[in-house]
Amino acid sequence: LLANGKVLVTGGWSGGALASAELYNPATGTWSSAGNMSAARYQHRAVLLNDGRVLVCGGMGNSGGTADAEIYNPATGSWSNAAPMLESRRYHSATVLNDGRVLVCGGFGAGYSSSAEIYDPATGVWSATTRMVGDRWRHTATLLNDGRVLVTGGYNGSALDGVEVYDPDTGYWSTQGSLPAPVYGHAASLRPNG
Repeated sequence: LLANGKVLVTGGWSGGALASAELYNPATGTWSSAGNMSAARYQHRAVLLNDGRVLVCGGMGNSGGTADAEIYNPATGSWSNAAPMLESRRYHSATVLNDGRVLVCGGFGAGYSSSAEIYDPATGVWSATTRMVGDRWRHTATLLNDGRVLVTGGYNGSALDGVEVYDPDTGYWSTQGSLPAPVYGHAASLRPNG
């Protein structure tokens, strides 16, 4: 969801990875082209940055996994390349932190991953942060009211019930018990009560 109320839809799969992007205008119920990304991709992530631009990162292309990242600028309607992530990954999570940086963690690259990295939109640079406690992909990552990130479930050969929290102030992860049952490919939403 962009700041102007339109919805940006990027990439996906339709007989092959797609590079196309579209905008949905809920006020008129119409779709329009948002141009093409520089790379076709699916199983990627897209997050709205604090300045209104959109960071798209990782996923699978027609020739395999990618670490590529790019940025869509709604003000100009244009795409530009961003620095690639430190690791190729898909089915990862991407969470905008309170300070505007983006935490990307887990996913699948050379295998199930516990690695995490941070993108700083102010500098355009990716940097490594500490690894999660366990490998996981197809998990959820939810920004909590206190600025920490709650990661739940996922998959690393079997469904996971593990829960961990990332603290951006310290850069460290801690375990937070278990879910009632192992899950992956699920959704998580922050409720008004936190």
